[in-house]
Order: sequence, then structure tokens, then C-alpha cells
Amino acid sequence: MSKEKEEPQEERTHREIFANSSFEETRIAIMEDGRLSELMWERRSSGHIVGNIYKAVVENVLPGISSAFMRIGMEKNAYIYISDVLGNQKEPIDKLLKKDQEVMVQVTKDAISTKGMKVTMDVSLPGRYLVLTPFQDFVGVSKSIEDANERARLSEIIRRIASPEKLGRKGCIVRTEADGASERELERELKFLLRLWDSIQNKFDHSRPPCLLHRDMDMTLQVARDVLSDETDIYMLDNREDYRNVLDFVGKMSPELKNKIKLYDGKTPIFKAFDIEKEIEDIRKIKVPLPNGGSLIIQEAESLCAIDVNTGRFTGSKSQEETVTATNLEAAKEIARQLRLRNIGGIIVIDFIDMKKASNRHKLVEALEHAVRNDRAKIRILPVTRLGLVEMTRERKRESTCSLLTEECPECHGSGRVLSSESIIIKIQREIYGLTMGASGGNLRIVVHPILCEILKKKQGLIERNIRRPMKIMSDPQLTWEDYRIVLE
Repeated sequence: MSKEKEEPQEERTHREIFANSSFEETRIAIMEDGRLSELMWERRSSGHIVGNIYKAVVENVLPGISSAFMRIGMEKNAYIYISDVLGNQKEPIDKLLKKDQEVMVQVTKDAISTKGMKVTMDVSLPGRYLVLTPFQDFVGVSKSIEDANERARLSEIIRRIASPEKLGRKGCIVRTEADGASERELERELKFLLRLWDSIQNKFDHSRPPCLLHRDMDMTLQVARDVLSDETDIYMLDNREDYRNVLDFVGKMSPELKNKIKLYDGKTPIFKAFDIEKEIEDIRKIKVPLPNGGSLIIQEAESLCAIDVNTGRFTGSKSQEETVTATNLEAAKEIARQLRLRNIGGIIVIDFIDMKKASNRHKLVEALEHAVRNDRAKIRILPVTRLGLVEMTRERKRESTCSLLTEECPECHGSGRVLSSESIIIKIQREIYGLTMGASGGNLRIVVHPILCEILKKKQGLIERNIRRPMKIMSDPQLTWEDYRIVLE
């Protein structure tokens, strides 16, 4: 039954990748069916450290929260939770790690907000077809490869080329992209990963910590490794050096995909030429319209995101239950796209429009699960709650796109709202009363924001009676909305 649902989706998917390198950043847009579905961002100032491997020094161990902090050579210390420490995890963390101990760690999550980067001691080296896991002895095939015959073929190959005699106590996992790969391709990549691991170990043995042992590929190459596939129509880059590097990498790893790599040399910036820039601007908007007139309201907090679904002007032509269900199903598809596009992670709570039938609620969760199928982040969706909410979690490795693009507003201090004009006018009158102690006589000059100036002038008579003094109202375009000056003359 699941296969019948997936086949139409596979037929519809039309994937294109565009890479833009300019000034101090690289941006990569993944388009599916002509719409922006994922946006990847790398800035020179912050760098990209997820996947990097370091020789670290344990700074301090905190048994109370089963965590430890480590120096890896960055401004902030990295932290590690006990589940990412090698050894018998039934023991307390202070038995597994000691202060000043030197360990090898890999970054699994960027520093987000006030938190430092997260690391693990369970290092892994991903290739295009395989992932080498030096500290695990499991050898297997990705569950995403569903075809039984292909799974059996790959299992036989990996058992042969990654036997304990050849790998020792290391592990190896066959990735989804290995579907259809030959034994020669898999063996060649495994040898490359083993050589890479030997060089990392050698550097660990002869380097003083904290130091970088291995830097993961830059973003353009990561996309070639992890995203580029037979389903991709084109991977177009506007930087000649990036284009050559990607072409060389793909030529070595998957030569049959080389014809998909193209260099963009148009005069119009690549993101503007393919109408991507406009969609990026929309990422900052809280309200997202749905095709049939409904809308989503997306509000991000530090570790939680709330999404509200509204019917708007969509009334449908059938019963209320069918109209609501249609809006919710439409919303589920757009929510999956927005989570991926905005790179929203952590806990997500969705307030869908209430549906009376249990079958429709079940259908909604199924639709949401199907919609997030192409998302590379790990996602867990819970059933609809009694209040009609859907709770889900989405893996977060980097800060959200909105956090990357924006910073706290100096006027609203991150609340997204400012004082109303009426509140400011009442506040001004209260302050004047405090300055004059309610005594009449004397003139006043009030300097405010230009828009507020016009509102004040309309209420001047009432305000003068309240404060028992004549006043002169002036505007200053340099003032922010809530700022004002009161001058007693």
C-alpha cells in the first residue's frame, strides 16, 4: 500500500540544484517541481564545522548532567553527552572521561544561540556510497533501500569487501545512493575511506591538542556527494573554481553524473535568473499563504516552533468536515516544505483545524509523514492529541535560516511587536504629569516619530486639557517609534 502512495510522488519530483558563490557566502538552492524546497548556507565568517574531526582536551566533566565540555580550538567549548562517549555507558561519565584527557571527537551540531557545538566520539567518515564507522563493528545496508533483491545484492558485496579480516573491528554502512552501484565502485570507495582514516589516526598520534584533524568537504562538494543523483536534472554553479572542483569530484566518484554539472555564466545573478531570490525574501515572513486561500502562521522560538493553520477565505463546496480536511492536508504538504526550507529544528507543535472524524485525523498524520519523506533530517511525528495538535521533532544540526538571516530587532527587542500609538500617548501624558506634578502654566515641547506626530496633533486639544498646559508638537525622523523627548519651556 505504501508503494502505491510513493510511486506518483517519484514521478512528479523534478529536482534542480543551483549554487551561488558571492562575497562572503555560498548559497545552494534545491528546487523540487519548480519550487524552492531547501536552502543551504555557508558563510566565510562563521565557517562550516559539522563533520570536522578534532583532537580535543577535556575541560571539565559534569556528572550531574552526564555531560562534559571540551576544548577543540574554537572560541566556545564543545559539549558532549554521555550517549556520545565511547565505552560502557552504564558507568557515570566521570568514569569514562577525565579532566585534561585527550580524545578524538567529531562535530555533529553547530553552535546555536548560546550553546556551543555538540560533538561525538563515535566518529564516522561518509563517502558517496558508504559510511565508514571506525569505532563500530556493524556492517549493513541502509533501510531506505527497499528493493529486496538490491538489498540482498549489496549485503553480499559488503560482506565480501568489508569482512572482519579486511576491516578489523571497524564498521561500514551502505548508503541509499549505493542503489545500483557496482562492487568495483564500492570497493574503491572503501579503500579511499580506510586510507583517510589511517591519515586521521596518524595525525592524532603526532599532533598537540586542541587541533583540527580532518575538515569535511565544503558545501558544494557535500551536495555533490549527498544530494546529486539520477533524480537530479541539473547541478548548476556560478563559480568557475567550484564548478571545476565538483566536476573533478563527480568524475572520480560517479562519472555517469558528470553531464548534470553545468557552469552558469549569464550576466543576471543566478538566483535572480531562476526566481530564487524572491522566495528567499519570503522566508522571513510569519504568514505563509496556502493555494486555496488558507494560511500558516509560523512562529519560531529558540527550541520550539508553533505553527497555526487557518482556513482564511477557503470555504469549499462540500461539508465543513471535508473543507477542513482539505485545508489541513494542503497545509501538511506546505508545512513539510517550510520546515525544510527554513531549517527549523527541535520541537514543532502544529495546531491544525479541528476535525471530528478519527479517520480524517489519521489521514492527516499519514499525509504529513508522506510529505516529509524527502527531508534528509531525522523526523518523528506523534499522533494527533486530544486538543487537535500534532507534535513532532526535527533534527537540528545548524541554526535556522531565519536566525542566520536576521537578528533581534532593537525596537521590539525580539518580541515582534512595539507599543501602540495610544499606549505611547498615555505614557507621554503620565511622564509630563510626573514632571509638572500636575501644576498648570508654562509651555511644553514634545518631539516624537513623524507618524506619531500626526496622531498627536489630532488629539492635541484633549491632551492639553489633561496636562493643563499648551504644547508644541514636533517630529524628528531620527527617532525610533517608541522614543520621544519632552522639553519644559
